[in-house]
Amino acid sequence: MSKSLNSICYHCGSSLLPNEAYSTDLNGVSRSFCCAGCMAIAQTIHGEGLEVFYARRVQSSDKPSAYLASDQIPAKLLPYDDPSLLGRFTRPVGDEGDLETTLRLEKIRCAACVWLCEQHLRRSPGVQDVQINYVTQKMKIIFSPKQVSLARLLFEIERIGYEAWPFEPSLSVERSKKEKRQLLTRLGVALLGMMQVMMYAWPSYVGANDITVEYDLLLGWTSWVLTVPVMLYSAGPIFQAAWRSVQSFRQTHMLGMDVPIALALALAFIAGTINLVTGSGQSYFDSITMFVAFILAARYVELLARQDAQGGAEALAKQLPATCERVLDYPQAQQIELVPVVNCMPGEILRVSPGEVAPADGMLIACESSVDESLLTGESKPIDKKIGDRIYAGTHNILNPLIMRIDAVGQSTRIAGIASLLDQALLAKPLMVSLAEKWAGYFVGFLLLCAFLSSAIWLYIDPSKAWTVLVAVLVASCPCALSLAVPTAMAAAQGAVTRLGLLIVRGHVMEGLIKASDLVLDKTGTLTMGQPELKEIVNLRPGYRREEALALATALEGGQRHPLALSLLRAAELENLSLPVLSGPVINQLGKGLSSGAYRLGSSSWIGAHQELQTEQYGQVHLADEQGLIASFIFLDTPRVGLQDFLSAVRARNITVHLVSGDDPATVAWWAQKVGIESYQGGCTPEDKYDYIERLQSAGRFVWAIGDGVNDAPLLARADISIAVGAGAPLASAGADAILTASSLTPLAKILLLADKTQMVIKENLLWALIYNLVAIPAAMMGLVNPWIAGVGMSLSSLAVTLNAWRLRKP
Repeated sequence: MSKSLNSICYHCGSSLLPNEAYSTDLNGVSRSFCCAGCMAIAQTIHGEGLEVFYARRVQSSDKPSAYLASDQIPAKLLPYDDPSLLGRFTRPVGDEGDLETTLRLEKIRCAACVWLCEQHLRRSPGVQDVQINYVTQKMKIIFSPKQVSLARLLFEIERIGYEAWPFEPSLSVERSKKEKRQLLTRLGVALLGMMQVMMYAWPSYVGANDITVEYDLLLGWTSWVLTVPVMLYSAGPIFQAAWRSVQSFRQTHMLGMDVPIALALALAFIAGTINLVTGSGQSYFDSITMFVAFILAARYVELLARQDAQGGAEALAKQLPATCERVLDYPQAQQIELVPVVNCMPGEILRVSPGEVAPADGMLIACESSVDESLLTGESKPIDKKIGDRIYAGTHNILNPLIMRIDAVGQSTRIAGIASLLDQALLAKPLMVSLAEKWAGYFVGFLLLCAFLSSAIWLYIDPSKAWTVLVAVLVASCPCALSLAVPTAMAAAQGAVTRLGLLIVRGHVMEGLIKASDLVLDKTGTLTMGQPELKEIVNLRPGYRREEALALATALEGGQRHPLALSLLRAAELENLSLPVLSGPVINQLGKGLSSGAYRLGSSSWIGAHQELQTEQYGQVHLADEQGLIASFIFLDTPRVGLQDFLSAVRARNITVHLVSGDDPATVAWWAQKVGIESYQGGCTPEDKYDYIERLQSAGRFVWAIGDGVNDAPLLARADISIAVGAGAPLASAGADAILTASSLTPLAKILLLADKTQMVIKENLLWALIYNLVAIPAAMMGLVNPWIAGVGMSLSSLAVTLNAWRLRKP
């Protein structure tokens, strides 16, 4: 290593001070650097053959730390290799012992940054796969812990000039709040500057002639002073984004919409300053402050709409409790303390009371119970849990207080794995968004050409108007409305859909709903609710009235939470029955039923009763005493809530409905006739379901499928768009495009209407943006529009587009 003198740092672009620069040979060329950290990063990049990064990246002025020159992992990263933290921030994947983690990236500025991070990590030993989402700045890495550690991965990211840390939804929420707060502060400064400058410019508006030259000069310089913070602070991000866009033009061949805005602001401020110094011509400080205030107001509304489209990870994170009951000194003292879930570690013991949600994955070690795993599996029937069975975060405990030992927290839980799948929604943009962004980028180039061409013509016709026309054209026809037309509508619709209970995994769902011609439904768990209702009471013993048997069975089920018990309780409540007082305590015998004294209520095998088989039946329980059977209670599997509303909405769009199920054909036929579905098929294997959809698609149909469970994987994967009922890892891995977390199908009926409304809003926005630009560009080119009027018109155009999309927030 030797000292040398050069102009700028090869890596970060910082200016080099004399006698304080580092230099080294890279591929036979001597390169200069500002510090040892930059030199180490460049050596790493060149050493792996990734030097093409320097031809496509956006320059950074950040200086990395000097410790990057060594290959030693810094002390601040080593704790991530601790088993407790590793278990929190990773989750197992595959059968080879690999781990997956989600990281939040910092300092990425362009597509070249994404490319470099991906390529560098892919070449690291043990890294199986890397996926980076530039929009969310999240990185998913699958790696082998036998070959590389989490701390090493974080250090490797730092070695090429970036920063990363394990992603936590709570940090993402705080980041969103910070972004909103910063934009609101910038807007406040711009509004304050606008009001003051407009007040000082008021005499020129009303044509006051009694103002002295000195006083007029004082007002002008005061306006200039107030405009400076608006330019530097409020409009600062606009200039930064424009500069990045210009720097990356060689790779992208497109300019962002901030380029004409920044150019117009800079030209107007320079012209106004020159006129103020020379004492001739008009100052544009009132136009500048008003323009910045209006554009930031439009962007603040757009930010609210974008943040309203809540990510899947945050939505699922809200399903988990913030606190839990930790058991101390188990099994001796079993003292309970209430602690935050984030403080829990693998190996600790938790108690989950009936009606509460499990905060982590673990194993049941005491107190058998039943849990509702519908959030994970879509199966609404409670699952009996015995000692040694797995308990998953997000599941509801129903029966008894259970004691569990934690073995997975944070990112390693199953529900976190589901959340990571939902983040894929932003990886693939809907077609309309991509096209709008592409044409908006081309339009910026067309706009710049029009602005300078019209200014050149006016320079020949009337030189006094050339500058004004240039600024007016740049401001008036800035494609903000065109750029915002589709993304704001999609963001607002996404937020509304999430609130309705539909988590979109892939971005084409809303567009696909418009095109759907056929709907294929599964039966169990999709068409039916899995929440039985008491249909009839049979085998009633002579001497017992129906009401007496129902009251006795309900008394035995008192305090129970499983579906059949709830059905009996609802039936007794509807009939206003008085429940008898049982002579002894109710004993729950898992897998059999309930007993109290001589009375028993449970399965036919335990009671010794004859099973009454009916096509549409959900299940049955039997009541008996020492003399034998008293009564049998038959329960019907009920249609899912909102089914008729949903089917009516589907038929109103002329979508053909098909019922395809693995249940026996007689049951499928009964349910198809009950709900009015003419096309149905029962006894289908997963392969049969796949073939059924394939035949429809071969006939040119656009198929929408709804199912649940792993057995619907081929059905969901083959369909053009698919929705899984119930949020579970099997469902997400089945290839569903969206997951319905609501128990009712009514949200799907509303989402169909919302899809139509979204399409209409997008067309309205694009039409308005087109009409505005067709009017604004010629008017500005002909010198009919002043810059401040152009700024107001452009900002109001953007606001109109954003507020129109804002209507989609309420489904």
